[in-house]
Amino acid sequence: MDMLIGSGLFLLIGIIVAAVFLHFVPIGLWISALAADVHVGIFTLIGMRMRRVPPAKIVMPLIKANKAGLDVNVNQLEAHYLAGGNVDKVVDALIASQRAQIVLPFERSAAIDLAGRDVLEAVQMSVNPKVIETPVVSAVAKNGIELKIKARVTVRANIDRLVGGAGEPTIIARVGEGIVTTVGSSEKHTDVLESPDDISKTVLGKGLDAGTAFEILSIDIADVDVGRNIGAQLQTDQAEADKRIAQAKAEERRAMAVAQEQEMKAYTQEMEAKVVEAQAEVPRAMAEAFRAGNLGVMDYYNMMNIQSDTEMRKSVSEAGKVRKNLPAQK
Repeated sequence: MDMLIGSGLFLLIGIIVAAVFLHFVPIGLWISALAADVHVGIFTLIGMRMRRVPPAKIVMPLIKANKAGLDVNVNQLEAHYLAGGNVDKVVDALIASQRAQIVLPFERSAAIDLAGRDVLEAVQMSVNPKVIETPVVSAVAKNGIELKIKARVTVRANIDRLVGGAGEPTIIARVGEGIVTTVGSSEKHTDVLESPDDISKTVLGKGLDAGTAFEILSIDIADVDVGRNIGAQLQTDQAEADKRIAQAKAEERRAMAVAQEQEMKAYTQEMEAKVVEAQAEVPRAMAEAFRAGNLGVMDYYNMMNIQSDTEMRKSVSEAGKVRKNLPAQK
């Protein structure tokens, strides 16, 4: 009984030791590498485990590179993986560039991958150019007519400028700017409609791919539509604005006139009040003159006669004006 327990315990320990050994020593990958004539030491694989690097992510791309005849070693691939790169995609890009006879060293490929760009897609775009379709660009000719233009830009990836080069949004923005400039320099919108290829020639001549990760091969005008009469609309808006300004100024002058009229009315009322006040003082002054002996009865009668004569003359004058304005009787 004791012998059976000892044998079982020994067997369990052996299984645990074998599992730990197989975990740290990927025998299957080592055998696959030997079969592919790729020399990877067993201690190198164990070191990968210790550095938390999955050996399969290094050994399998290394086998592909070796079969393709690339000069790539384990340390390069492992360093790229530890830096956060995609080892498998880098090796695929190297194989594709070799088949397409494009010079792409491992260091540049790794740098492109670490920069966040798809290095395999870049190599494929170098072989098979990509067509970028711009959104509708609105441009206005000198005669004020709007044109809506859509272009297709054929680009090829520039491997040497992938690191630090501008992307597709820059190409689209520059092409749109070139279209607006070309149409804006045209005297009439019909000139653009007659020869839209002038836009392509002008835009290509500006060297729009400078500082970008692409090389522009061609710019083709896909569609040209006539839009609004921007010039007429601007003139209408300007006339409306001038009208509103004139109305505002007229309203300002009217308000000032009303204010002056109100001010004159107030002044007139004030003067009339002063006249009434002065007239109220006349009887008092006359009474005071009588008491002081400065005014006699005859003087008073003479003054009243003069006043009556003045009022009569005024009445006669007003009656004459009324008769003059009456229509003539037949």
